Amino acid sequence: MDLKTVAAQQAEHYDSFYLYDESRILEDTARLRRNFPQVEFLYSIKCNSNPHVARCVFAQGFGADAASLGEVLLAREAGLAPERIFYSAPGKTLSDLRQALTQSIVIADSFEELKRLDQICGEMGAAMSAGVRINPNFSFFGGEGQASKFGIDEEQLFAFWSENTLQHVKITGIHVHLRSQELHVPALARYYENMLSLADRVQKALGYELEYVNLGSGMGIQFSPRDRPLDVEALGQAVGQQLDAFKRANPGTRLLIESGRYAVGKSGVYVSKVLDRKVSRGVTYLILKNTLNGFSRPSLAQMVRRFSPEADPAPWEPLFTCRDAFAIQTLKDEPPCETVHLVGNLCTAADIAAEGVELPRLDCGDVVLFTNAGAYAAVITSMQFASLERPAELFLRADGRILR
Repeated sequence: MDLKTVAAQQAEHYDSFYLYDESRILEDTARLRRNFPQVEFLYSIKCNSNPHVARCVFAQGFGADAASLGEVLLAREAGLAPERIFYSAPGKTLSDLRQALTQSIVIADSFEELKRLDQICGEMGAAMSAGVRINPNFSFFGGEGQASKFGIDEEQLFAFWSENTLQHVKITGIHVHLRSQELHVPALARYYENMLSLADRVQKALGYELEYVNLGSGMGIQFSPRDRPLDVEALGQAVGQQLDAFKRANPGTRLLIESGRYAVGKSGVYVSKVLDRKVSRGVTYLILKNTLNGFSRPSLAQMVRRFSPEADPAPWEPLFTCRDAFAIQTLKDEPPCETVHLVGNLCTAADIAAEGVELPRLDCGDVVLFTNAGAYAAVITSMQFASLERPAELFLRADGRILR
């Protein structure tokens, strides 16, 4: 059953909702695993924390990339063992670290976090291991390293290791993440190759084999019709020999890649019902249920359009990718016959999903679908505005069942 048919059925019960397609998730996660047999993939929970979505991805053999203690606990509740959960985020509290140490693999983001971990392990009277996030001396595209809020500069970390000030914590893994939403195979391949070289330098400095190397992510999805989808098969072929060589030289080291939005981004649509229709001085407005406070990214793209004179403003992930990141569809087979503004039911003029779009004539009760709503959609939308009813989140099982 296709998503439009299911959306039409569910629109009889809900005025606005997300619909996530398990079949698409299975297809995209299988593609990753098939083309990277040397790698363990981690699901980036922050892109979509819906429990049904997360459990579906975990069931495909993915571990968890957790960006908070809450996501660590979500992964544990979904049945993942601590060694399959990697907790990496800046600004962890002592309470976060204490709880996460036994529930996950903790990745320290700073010298202060390393000291806190050492303090906690000392209080526990136990020697424990941890990873460290590195801000490398190279950029994603191969230039010099840049300043960052994330991780510890590579040069500072090597100097820190030479002093060996940690008494209770052993560094057993590294993590780097420099970029999201990359579609170009050569850029991603060079980045992964640079990461393997960094891992070699780290192991030489430490004098022992790492337990894991998290290469980060970077894999993007097609948002704009102008984009060419990432060729995952070509990427796997481009770096396969290097990954194989690293695994042969380091058989005890796990190679990890975070899936980012790739695993679920194309699986979701956002559906909103037309609540009202009006014409003001020749402009037709369709008022939808929950736009800015249901799926905010189209409204953020409109804000960028108003304030940026550039045809293609630089992305600011995950809030803004490009101006035409979401296709707008209807359930009507008729060709477009009118130009309309799609706006929401909030008491603010900023509640605009699209302006000047051509659609078939829609009346109250008809629905509009927005694509590319599987990742960084519900999770980054402020749904408290005006205390309106929140959109539902529905999960379409591969067998046709709907889970809310």
